[in-house]
Amino acid sequence: MIDRVEQLLNQVKEQSLETKENLEAFRLEFLSKKGKIAALFEELKNVAKEERKSFGAQINTLKNLAQSRYEEWSEKLASQEAQQIPGVDMTLPVPPYTYGSQHPLTLTKKRILEIFSRMGFNVSDGPEIETDWYNFGALNFADNHPAREMQDTFFIEKGKGKEDVLLRTHTSNVQIRLLNQTKPPVRSIMPGRVFRNEAISARAHCIFHQVEGLYVDRNVSFKDLKDTLYYFAKEMFGKHSKIRLRPSFFPFTEPSAEIDVTCIICKGNGCNVCKHTGWVEICGCGMVDPHVLANCGVDPEEFTGFAFGMGIERIAMLRYDIKDLRLFTENDVRFLRQFSGA
Repeated sequence: MIDRVEQLLNQVKEQSLETKENLEAFRLEFLSKKGKIAALFEELKNVAKEERKSFGAQINTLKNLAQSRYEEWSEKLASQEAQQIPGVDMTLPVPPYTYGSQHPLTLTKKRILEIFSRMGFNVSDGPEIETDWYNFGALNFADNHPAREMQDTFFIEKGKGKEDVLLRTHTSNVQIRLLNQTKPPVRSIMPGRVFRNEAISARAHCIFHQVEGLYVDRNVSFKDLKDTLYYFAKEMFGKHSKIRLRPSFFPFTEPSAEIDVTCIICKGNGCNVCKHTGWVEICGCGMVDPHVLANCGVDPEEFTGFAFGMGIERIAMLRYDIKDLRLFTENDVRFLRQFSGA
């Protein structure tokens, strides 16, 4: 019996396994349930008790050697087969594993929320599918205002004897819902997606993101608005940033203004981004119109407030010096990978 095991050990060591056919034949001969090693284990019960331990150890040595040779050549043959795939070079190093990164809009939104949270603003949210009243009517939009026309707004239900249902064109609808549900003082910002029926270009998109802010309390003044946005500009764009206010018009604020910040690309010296003016518009703002407060059940004789709204894409473009707004939605890994360390 011992001589038989020694003979099989020599066969296992010497047998050629360089082809898949030889490897399979080796498995059937030695490692299968009807193979030679399994037969030896069956004969173990017939060996004298005092020799059984030694004989069993030799059989295990044989089995381990056969199993080791089989696994070694299985891996070799699989590797050789993979290298024969056209266009695949298995000798190249494996690409390093890299962690994903947050989207630049997410990073910019988080930074905006962080800045305003330090000024006591909380965060409010509302529906993206809205009725005409919350999106337009309560915000003092006249019935013939251009923003109500089909070229600006995505309507879901229009006419049909019911109130129009649409995709919100700004997050101001959250301001109305908040004032309807909460008595002043109110100090909140409203981030979210908005939708407008616009042609997609390097500077415009039909889906984008806004952050709007609202502060309503007793004795809120225009100076409070200016100081709030001045602090925001310095925190977001650097301590040397300056802001300017230009008179403007919005149906829901009076007086109204647009805010410009010194261009962070050229530091106010003039470049293509700021059209050589040294200034870049970042948001619209103003004191909440008394009619809007009254529409929400807030007494305009007792309370005043200010509101502002800015596009997250615009802030991100300035923050990261991005020239084409479409890059935010193209999911190009080469673009997104740049923000892994942001």
